[in-house]
Amino acid sequence: MDLVIGVDGAVRFIYSDELAELLGTGKGSTKRASHVEPAEGGWTADMSPVGGPVLGPYPTRKAALTREVQWLRARDIPVPE
Repeated sequence: MDLVIGVDGAVRFIYSDELAELLGTGKGSTKRASHVEPAEGGWTADMSPVGGPVLGPYPTRKAALTREVQWLRARDIPVPE
């Protein structure tokens, strides 16, 4: 589980069904950090909501999702703009 707690006490995490119950424990909001979409040549992960590049293309959606999560983790789960 990847949780980042900001200096303001806000908690950020990469959404998964296993962590969805955290959203019900207090006040919260969900913001999209990227867009994984089909594209010519495969699948891409558009990281522009957090100021990043478009990653890919990758041969499968799963590969694009894996790379998306790696990119977010390497940057401490940035806050979408």
